[in-house]
Amino acid sequence: MSETNRIEYKQELTDGLEKEVVAFLNYHGGGVIYIGIDKNENPVGVADMDGDMLKIKDRLKNNISPSCLGLFDVIHEEREGKSIIKLNVASGSEKPYYLRKNGMSAKGCFIRIGTAAEPMPVKMIEELFAKRTRNSISKIKSNKQELSFEQLKIYYEALGIKLNAQFANNLELITPDGEYNYVAYLLSDINGVSIKVAKYEGNNRVNLIESNEYGYSSLIKATKQVLDKMELENITTTKITSKERQEKRLWNPIALREAIINAFVHNDYSKEVPPKFEIFSDRFEITSAGGLPEGLSENEFFEGFSVPRNKELMRVYKDLDLVEHLGSGVPRILESYPKECFSFSDNFLRMSFPASKTVTPQVTPQVTPQVTPQVMELVKVINNEMSRQEIQDKIGLSDRKNFRANYLNPALEFGVIEMTLPDKPNSRLQKYKLTLLGENLKN
Repeated sequence: MSETNRIEYKQELTDGLEKEVVAFLNYHGGGVIYIGIDKNENPVGVADMDGDMLKIKDRLKNNISPSCLGLFDVIHEEREGKSIIKLNVASGSEKPYYLRKNGMSAKGCFIRIGTAAEPMPVKMIEELFAKRTRNSISKIKSNKQELSFEQLKIYYEALGIKLNAQFANNLELITPDGEYNYVAYLLSDINGVSIKVAKYEGNNRVNLIESNEYGYSSLIKATKQVLDKMELENITTTKITSKERQEKRLWNPIALREAIINAFVHNDYSKEVPPKFEIFSDRFEITSAGGLPEGLSENEFFEGFSVPRNKELMRVYKDLDLVEHLGSGVPRILESYPKECFSFSDNFLRMSFPASKTVTPQVTPQVTPQVTPQVMELVKVINNEMSRQEIQDKIGLSDRKNFRANYLNPALEFGVIEMTLPDKPNSRLQKYKLTLLGENLKN
């Protein structure tokens, strides 16, 4: 595939990389830069793969404004036995992007024209700056500033990543004024965001038979809860023929997962409307706030052009392996479902996936989670409401840090215990009790 308006080849990592990235960030469709392929499309390889990948991440983080974290992927690929770097760059929502050292000028701003990165005209710079997104959730101050992030830390630590004292700045959870932003609020342990999964008896909203409410916690936790719920709902149907036994799930699991995660990551939270999930007898519907991102057509949306609405959330979801690559979600869905399953309006995007068989109208039982031995030990000793010290003494642990890291926090994360004072997680009067899930596990 030759160079195009969305593809650039580089034989090696050069000083001009940031210029090419800025041009793609400012281009409505983003683009891909391959490093280790010459202009004749011949793979020549990269000598220091790990070193170059680290340099790229560091240079893009420090040399481009506004921040482009969450808007690029650095991927190791193999071509004809040679190691190359694939750099996916999404179109940003805070245009114009520019080289930090040259500022917002014709020397710092570039745009992709044909197969080249050209200086951006001053008039275009002024027009883009005037349109720059001002309702970004990274710039909206959280009404609540006393936030904790124990759940988020647990998810990172499960992947061997320890968040340091600067994690809020590194993950862009702070406003320019130094306060927690709305991204931080969404990822905090306790918030007011309710995520609903409703189930109806028929193919309309007349007879509601089950209403599950998740959320009020880290958006990552709510995402995993919805994924777990739909894994349970996505039953396998069996058809036995004269030749074979055919098994098929109600919905394609890969497409289902991509659609759910896309709804969380790309929802317009500035409208304070969370995504909604609904199960009918003949389909599964997902409705998320916000239509197509500005400047993106329906055709470009279906082709996988990536314009992340919430780049800070995208970055965290990628860190936690919930998102694979930029722009991969919609093409994965289209492998199993047609474009007609998507509908767009000015304020909402809806995905509707037909079931392979009529969904039986029954309430889904609560699933017992697969918890760690430490959490099981904690569940066994809790009776009624108990303080942290009482539980710790009952287990027989003296190390408070070990207790919190391996017993208390994971138990909260699994949803088998809950706080008696959830709005005051650090209160000296705080106690813990088993949830219904915890009671079932204990019994």
